[in-house]
Amino acid sequence: MKVILLEDVKKVGKKGDVVEMSDGYARNFLFPRKLAQEANDNNLHILNNKKENERKKKLAEIEAAQKLAAELKDKEITVKAKTGEQGRLFGAITSKDVSELIKTQYKVEIDKKKIVMDTIKLAGVYNIELKLYPEVTAKMKVVIVSET
Repeated sequence: MKVILLEDVKKVGKKGDVVEMSDGYARNFLFPRKLAQEANDNNLHILNNKKENERKKKLAEIEAAQKLAAELKDKEITVKAKTGEQGRLFGAITSKDVSELIKTQYKVEIDKKKIVMDTIKLAGVYNIELKLYPEVTAKMKVVIVSET
């Protein structure tokens, strides 16, 4: 019997997969627990429509991320910070600070978890990477200027 999995099932398949099962396993285990449904024409048509909608949504998200990456590519963020001897900062510049600076300077909201950088403790120029989508990234520069 062919069934469409509604949830991930160990050793059987992932959600949305169409798999061949024994009748007993499908009727006595998968169907009562709402883990699968029978793969008839109507259910397959619904599944195909859902997959197509998910694909279109993912393409739209990738396109938006690429547009944002092109907008932010090679931009520069300038930060004025109090420094001590040899350019050491009082405190540190973290991804949260950079996220807030991007929001104020470029009017773009980026989650701090998407910013790949080390904590900055010295004045200077640093390269950071923004992971906007799994395969879409943008590089920016952070310039730390000492404030006296």
